[in-house]
Amino acid sequence: MSDAVPFLARVPGIQYGVLDTLTGYAVRRTQLRMYEDFVQALAPWHITPPRYSALVIISMNPGLKLTQLAQILGIARSGAVILVDALAELGYVSRDPMPEDRRAFSLQLTERGRTDLEAITATVQAHDERVTASLDAQERATLHGLLHKLSGIADSPGDPVPEAVEPANQ
Repeated sequence: MSDAVPFLARVPGIQYGVLDTLTGYAVRRTQLRMYEDFVQALAPWHITPPRYSALVIISMNPGLKLTQLAQILGIARSGAVILVDALAELGYVSRDPMPEDRRAFSLQLTERGRTDLEAITATVQAHDERVTASLDAQERATLHGLLHKLSGIADSPGDPVPEAVEPANQ
């Protein structure tokens, strides 16, 4: 059992001053609320947001190198090693030697990784529906667009930002 205190976006009786006007503060408070729900929903698989992101990226890009994964996730190579070690320990990812570069390994999902990722993704989509239930479809689309714009995704060259994926039927 965890000793963690549930997150409250606003503690009654506390004055927040200028923090209430800062976009970054609002985004962080939202992220904390969403993170707590995500971790609870994915506890049966021991999956955290970084682990889930890595699983999806590896599933969509078989043969990815560890250094590429680190760059995509915006983490240090040493952090990617720890992340992949955890996923390998869970039986979700394998490291295969790369014939063209003996110093590098190619990352692949295992059969268990592919199977569990389907159930995990359905749970993540249900989580996303739950934490955004107070928004209608147009508000969700607007929020996604604004967050992509603030993050620089909308201004980045390369692949277009995909449309939101409809949640899996439950």
